[in-house]
Amino acid sequence: MNALALTLAVCAAVGYGISSVLQAAGARRSPGVLHTLRQPTYVGGVGLDLLAWGLSLAALRTLPVYQVQAVLAGSLAVTAVAARLALDVRLRAVDGAAVAVTVVALVALAAASGSQDPAPPPAAVRLGLAVAAVPVAVAGWVAARWASPNVTGAVAGLAFGGAALCASAVSWPRDPWQVATEPLALALAAFGLTGMLLYAHALEHGQVGPVTALLWIVEVVVPSVVGVALLGDGVRPGWGAVAVIAVAATVGAATVLAHAPANAATAA
Repeated sequence: MNALALTLAVCAAVGYGISSVLQAAGARRSPGVLHTLRQPTYVGGVGLDLLAWGLSLAALRTLPVYQVQAVLAGSLAVTAVAARLALDVRLRAVDGAAVAVTVVALVALAAASGSQDPAPPPAAVRLGLAVAAVPVAVAGWVAARWASPNVTGAVAGLAFGGAALCASAVSWPRDPWQVATEPLALALAAFGLTGMLLYAHALEHGQVGPVTALLWIVEVVVPSVVGVALLGDGVRPGWGAVAVIAVAATVGAATVLAHAPANAATAA
């Protein structure tokens, strides 16, 4: 089951990476926003984004949050390589090294990850995650109005991390019509919407490299710590240091790749 979930997480990262290139290619072929929204390439990228998001939610049902979030951060490596092939955007030597570090770190993280606690988290933890969507949204509103785009990007990462934690902790009802009565499902949607709006605002007013780097740092580190501390995410005995180093290496590589010409081109 872990192998299948890991495959889903990797496929989600690949999907996110390629979708960025598809959306950028569609935008390049269009003279305006309305034309862009009608471009098949752009629409295909959005559809791939949604599919990748669904795959990541499925992976979070089995894998530790820190592992899934680190794998998703690897989407920046996919974007860098895909943009080089499809958009003829140059790949710097440091970007190639960051891609290699990402691959090695994710392999190490896969080996170091332990099992999740199959029991649902305590009610207090579930309530805390659901309620946290409100102050995060408020913090995002304050950041968007009065703080720098980098701070807004960091809060967007916190929102996306909250969505990942909710996806890991939620107990989906058997009847799909009852989803609206599950607080964590509603919080997941609220976190996701907050993250998307804040990231778009930060990119509109700031530089893509610093904004994206801060987003991924917060999105990987904060939910990883919360997942281990409160959700029962496990690490293989004796592999704690390897897991920490692998997560740190993934974050470092993502920071480098966030400044890569390829990722700047796809966010433009």
